[in-house]
Amino acid sequence: MKILTVDIGTGTQDIFLYDSRLDIENGFKLILPSPTMIVHRQVKEATKSKMPILLTGHQMGGGPSAWAAEAHARAGLPIYATPDAAATLNDELDKVAALGIKIVSDDEARNLPSDICRIEFRDFDFDTIAEAFNHFGVSLRDLDAAAVAVFDHGAAPAGVSDRQFRFDYLDKRIREKNSLSAFAYLSPDTPKIMSRLQSVTDSARGLDCPLVIMDTAPAAVLGATFDPVAAKRERKLIANVGNFHTLAFRLGPNGIEGLFEHHTGEIDLRKLESLLRALADGSLQHEDVFNDMGHGALIYGKEPLELGKDDFDVIVTGPRRSMFLGGQPSAPTIKPYFAVPFGDMMIAGCFGLLAATADVLPNLAEPIRDSLAGKGARGVAPWDVD
Repeated sequence: MKILTVDIGTGTQDIFLYDSRLDIENGFKLILPSPTMIVHRQVKEATKSKMPILLTGHQMGGGPSAWAAEAHARAGLPIYATPDAAATLNDELDKVAALGIKIVSDDEARNLPSDICRIEFRDFDFDTIAEAFNHFGVSLRDLDAAAVAVFDHGAAPAGVSDRQFRFDYLDKRIREKNSLSAFAYLSPDTPKIMSRLQSVTDSARGLDCPLVIMDTAPAAVLGATFDPVAAKRERKLIANVGNFHTLAFRLGPNGIEGLFEHHTGEIDLRKLESLLRALADGSLQHEDVFNDMGHGALIYGKEPLELGKDDFDVIVTGPRRSMFLGGQPSAPTIKPYFAVPFGDMMIAGCFGLLAATADVLPNLAEPIRDSLAGKGARGVAPWDVD
């Protein structure tokens, strides 16, 4: 069995090819620039060359791609965007137009001059990933499934905060199914309100196997639970410190006991530790995070989680975990443990995607769960597998 997993963040897209015939540690992996970083560089090059730009394709991750497009418009250079691509900058297209970006239909886009710089927006480029693997003699033509994670605020109605909209969605999902895999779907079942998740499905050209879609943060936290030290602790805090968002879960035997989500750029170590302590003892309020320009907080479990009594307090993963490694005004007061599931922190999200795929596609579950439990393929060498 082969499953392609792709965890798409703001800085990188982390790719892991699972093969049930091999130990997970022998799976092929790639850490590459994220799609939004690729677009960021393409737009900046066009701006340097003073070229007009047409943005086409699908809604994708914003941040760097959106900042570059806005800078191009501020430079007084022509920039056009089809409606789906423009939604990357803002769901309300009149606000995109107010930035100096002209919204054009697909027909109008086709009739623009041929020398315009055309940049396609898409989070999941299966054909390019397959081509990269093919250069190393690895075919992706025989996949049993693919799983992709992206961060999605959702399509909030006009006048509704996208941060509040996302947290209302998180709350609804946890109340319906209290597990981290509640945020994973078989692509046809993706909620219509989750527009970026929908766009991944729309952009999955060339894919002829089932596609699982998931939110990035729960995927990373779920993946971190497969670290052998983390797995031994029944109740735990796990913080995913991402390039753009920081999300922490308090987990217990019955599932999710609480969580918060903030923008990484808005917090430092001291603020993060304060949030973690309040999440642990159950005192954290949604407004504490939301009014600080974060997304919010949810508390379900009433029993506090006591910190300071064990050899570590919080399990940490994510590309910005260095927040706990020093370089701050003072050392951490909350003791971290840096999760390395199957020896690789950077693809924790891919392991989470793999675990969620077992829940979403039960016919594939047994070999996946055996692999994640360290059973099955132990001792099989890569050269013994065709």
